[in-house]
Amino acid sequence: MTYQFDFSALLPFWRDFADGVWLTLQLSAVSTVLGFVGGALCAIARADGPPWLKRIVGAYVEVIRNTPLLVQIFLVYFGIAVLGLRVDANVAAVLALVVNVVAYTCEIMRAGIESVHKAQIEAAECLGLTRAQIYWHVVLRPAIERVYPALVSQYVLLMLASSICSQISAEELTAVANRIQSDTFRSFETYIVVGLVYLALSFVVRWAFWGFGLLVFTRRRKLGTAL
Repeated sequence: MTYQFDFSALLPFWRDFADGVWLTLQLSAVSTVLGFVGGALCAIARADGPPWLKRIVGAYVEVIRNTPLLVQIFLVYFGIAVLGLRVDANVAAVLALVVNVVAYTCEIMRAGIESVHKAQIEAAECLGLTRAQIYWHVVLRPAIERVYPALVSQYVLLMLASSICSQISAEELTAVANRIQSDTFRSFETYIVVGLVYLALSFVVRWAFWGFGLLVFTRRRKLGTAL
């Protein structure tokens, strides 16, 4: 093997790597929040909505889950342009990621909602709670806690999948790496560094979700015990 590793060639670009990491986290955070809200609403619609709405949401979920994310990103990015609208690549990236993750969140949340026993809902109805109160206090909170690990895994995968957004020139970490390797001709070293950064980000994101879940669900159990 005659190849000589030279990671020093990448040192001048550390700010570019940092900017790529920051944008990756921003894309992931915004998509996660919007995806969770949209996915929860779709799950409610699919679990307890009118038949026509169930069919629409079901068709949407099946289409998204059975087509590649890259194709979805291209459809959103170029579809917006066809409509005559000019949007930043980062905005298009967020829209595409949200469209994708809503479908997966919907199915995860639907499983959590269906795990709530009907007797609990009937008891809440007997107490005079409104439909909104029942869903918030009796259905959604326990459902989220039960499927929280699955949601965390899905949102970590979302963060990793954001690398595909480099194909529409969103300047996240992979796009930055593509530019740096073309400038330095050190492709192997560049992608080793990027791979290690994504690995570190995965652990950081999981740790952040773990801490958030520990805070929220432990507090909820304490309140429930006090009541």
